Amino acid sequence: MRWLIAGILLLVPLTVSAAEEAFDTFLKQFSYETRADMKANSKQLLRLIEEKKAVLVDIRFPEEAKVWRMNFGLHIPLNELPQRYKELPKDKIIVAACPHKDRSSLAMAYLRTKGYNARYLTDGLIGLAESLRGDDAKDFREDTSCCP
Repeated sequence: MRWLIAGILLLVPLTVSAAEEAFDTFLKQFSYETRADMKANSKQLLRLIEEKKAVLVDIRFPEEAKVWRMNFGLHIPLNELPQRYKELPKDKIIVAACPHKDRSSLAMAYLRTKGYNARYLTDGLIGLAESLRGDDAKDFREDTSCCP
């Protein structure tokens, strides 16, 4: 048992160090262009999805997604992202979303340290829902074949 605990303690600093190094690299390369490129609003997201260039990732807690969710995109809770980020396509823009933008900005930064072209939804899922009402929802559904 002692060797197991010692082994775990040896692994923890290496993992933290690698994560810190990736985030340090992200911050060192941060620029005005990065700042602009890390954001997407609902209109931009919908256009990117229609063009098949982006994937929406809802990073809310499971309880939140059970109450209401978009019927397109993926649901990967923020706290599951470290175990599940490899499910995301590397050839698309990943747009992380939560009701506002606090958690999605964390997801965006994390995904960028993993080599993804990630953004966060600036107006959040609430803004996206507002953008998909009435005729806009009908048009989006017809244009993308996103939903049953």
